[in-house]
Amino acid sequence: MNITCGSLVGRVLLPIFAVCLALQGFAARAHGLPDFTELAHRLSPAVVNISTSAKRDDAPPQVPGLPPGFSIPNLPDDSPLNDFFRHFFEDQGPGDSAPRASLGSGFVVDPAGYIISNYHVIKDADEVVVRLSDRRELPAKVVGSDPRSDIAVLKIETKQPLQALTLGSSEKLQVGEWVLAIGSPFGFDHSVTAGIVSAKGRSLPNENYVPFIQTDVAINPGNSGGPLFNLRGDVVGVNSQIYSRTGGFMGVSFAIPIDVVMDVYRQIRDKGTVSRGWLGVLIQDVTAELAESFQMKKPGGALVSRVLPGSPAENAGIKAGDVITRFDGRTIGTSTDLPPMVGTTKAGQKVTAEIIREGKVRKVTLIIAELPDEAMAEAAQSEQSPASGSEDARLKITVREPTAKERKALSLNGKGVLVERVGQGPGREAGLRPGDLILQLNFTETPTVAAFKAASRALKAGEKVPFLVNREGNPLFLALQIPPAQ
Repeated sequence: MNITCGSLVGRVLLPIFAVCLALQGFAARAHGLPDFTELAHRLSPAVVNISTSAKRDDAPPQVPGLPPGFSIPNLPDDSPLNDFFRHFFEDQGPGDSAPRASLGSGFVVDPAGYIISNYHVIKDADEVVVRLSDRRELPAKVVGSDPRSDIAVLKIETKQPLQALTLGSSEKLQVGEWVLAIGSPFGFDHSVTAGIVSAKGRSLPNENYVPFIQTDVAINPGNSGGPLFNLRGDVVGVNSQIYSRTGGFMGVSFAIPIDVVMDVYRQIRDKGTVSRGWLGVLIQDVTAELAESFQMKKPGGALVSRVLPGSPAENAGIKAGDVITRFDGRTIGTSTDLPPMVGTTKAGQKVTAEIIREGKVRKVTLIIAELPDEAMAEAAQSEQSPASGSEDARLKITVREPTAKERKALSLNGKGVLVERVGQGPGREAGLRPGDLILQLNFTETPTVAAFKAASRALKAGEKVPFLVNREGNPLFLALQIPPAQ
């Protein structure tokens, strides 16, 4: 076999050269990764550990200190984490009157001793103690709290001013941007974790007024209330919740935007309470099917499924079936965009909104009111015997008028017809279920069976129309495809 010197050198050196290039590429990428050491050193002194205690008689039955959505996982018997969970979070024996402790985090927002944390960290606490980075432990006074945003403001008294953190802007935060969290997971003070912003404006169940920042930063029990930083060291959020199927961190955590936090903080500090703007509508997302039925070019905006009586929306002429696309000059991409916009608007302020009604764009002027503490009660209705059902042969459904007792038992609000049976046909394909209360059919209200029949007869063959139902107390729009003429 003849082997030339050149071919031998090529066969030996080319792979080495390729490996060198790969290493150089890796080094270049590694060089671009952020270094968090300076931030951790500079910011940690302003982050505090918060412990609370509550008498067992007054304390809630759930495990204290755990953020919403977090439960203690089932771990192997020999796992060292069992000791940490038992020490920090588990209840003592039945009948033990010793107070139980909760652990969380917080940060200094004002050198005078004002501290921000989560409401669920200090909820039902009889005593709150703040531990500073120099190991001093000081009693804290709860200045005020806001369960809707899960924010609490504490105050400690010190002889010397404290180091306070610099506040950034969550509005300017970008998806994919590096962020850093400092807190006390499982009681380990000043633990530092890092990740990126996964998404913005996330809506969580029962959290209508907070457009959460989603990150993949490791958050665990004890991190709640701690700050989320950008690479400049500015606070951009307050770590609050995680999503988990196992009880352990799964790469999905949520922070309250600092813009929301500071609005709440200033109101609590200045007047002790938090007020929010109120529009008085129940809303849902616009699906592709609903957009077609509303004669919209593409899905978007917040679909009004119910207007509360006496609300600013009713006073402005907004109706169920309207799609709010802009509010006070800001575009509404999805329904989750609207509540924070309304919530941060001051009561009494006049704003302009754009709506789509039956395919046409309109402008309405709204005077925002203050969010009431409790939902307005519906007027009581007299008892009546159920009428016999009436079948709609084209839609393949049977409806009747519900009794007052059924309305109360099924949480049915508003006047409409009750769906008794759903056969194989357009109604089932649209998602209609027995027990639904049909309130509107193609923008026509259906308070009686006669009104429903008239609205159904007016539907044109082959068209797609919206209809509004009340399902277990919640209004919901569905898209109904009318079958073509035979």
